Amino acid sequence: MALLQFKKKTEAAPQATPQHVVDFLQGYSIEVMPRTATKIEDFRDLLPADTRVYIAHIEGTPIDDMVATAKRLADDGYPVMPHFPARIIKDKAMLADWIARYQGEAGVDQALLLAGGVAKPHGDFDSSMQLLESGLFDKAGFKRLHVAGHPEGNKDIDPSGGDHNVMEALRWKQKFSETTDAEMALATQFCFDAKPVIAWADALRDAGIDIPVHIGVAGPAKLQTMIKFAIACGVGPSLKVLQKRAKDVTKLLLPFEPTDFINELAAHKAANPAFNIKRVHFFPLGGIKTNANWAIEHGGSSAVPASKSQEGI
Repeated sequence: MALLQFKKKTEAAPQATPQHVVDFLQGYSIEVMPRTATKIEDFRDLLPADTRVYIAHIEGTPIDDMVATAKRLADDGYPVMPHFPARIIKDKAMLADWIARYQGEAGVDQALLLAGGVAKPHGDFDSSMQLLESGLFDKAGFKRLHVAGHPEGNKDIDPSGGDHNVMEALRWKQKFSETTDAEMALATQFCFDAKPVIAWADALRDAGIDIPVHIGVAGPAKLQTMIKFAIACGVGPSLKVLQKRAKDVTKLLLPFEPTDFINELAAHKAANPAFNIKRVHFFPLGGIKTNANWAIEHGGSSAVPASKSQEGI
């Protein structure tokens, strides 16, 4: 009995999640692929009701698999946001067919439009702007359209570095957002360092771009996995955070979690309510279950308080 009492006294109590982190995680979204979704027996055991679930469309994935995944998630009650990568869509007829199938079979009314990671377009489309200009999403009555954001630049858009072309594209999207009934947001690539993200978001505001930002966050994963994805996805300066971690052999085998990154952004948001980052979007690099459990443990919920229901959802 004495030994048991001693253990109880010395065991550290779980550290409570700061309220600003809980607030920041409200309304988070998560990304899946058809092949990763098949590994989940029941999403309702992992994701709160009304969690927005993006479905990534990787080159070579059959549209049948994409639509089936969308239908499964929609039937479980989740708002579904499939990717529409411009460079793998051959023409307007294919785009119209995809939209019709998503709507007819899964009731989808929102989409993430992006250029896609293909170097050479498969057909008529090269950018998300061309998809927007097609008018097909407006005609179909899509309620929400997200486009990509790049806090650390994008070598595909600005091969020589800098952000000139990226900013020109964002100014175009800002004007488009002012002429459409669909709600828009910038869903960004994942990053690891909060400081350049904060500077980027502030620069957007100063440039007159007020499209709400949904910041990409890499979910918990092995450090080696995180570095591999970061390099493949062209993560910029904040890759140094991972490289520094890799030099510490005591942490090399431990999972890398987004705790510090989210905490710093959340604290900044709490101190600066007008900060344009409104939501967190998770990339579950270490697995959907791992990411979902981490979010739950840190107070994350997809439910948005009524007082904040109009704040960039």
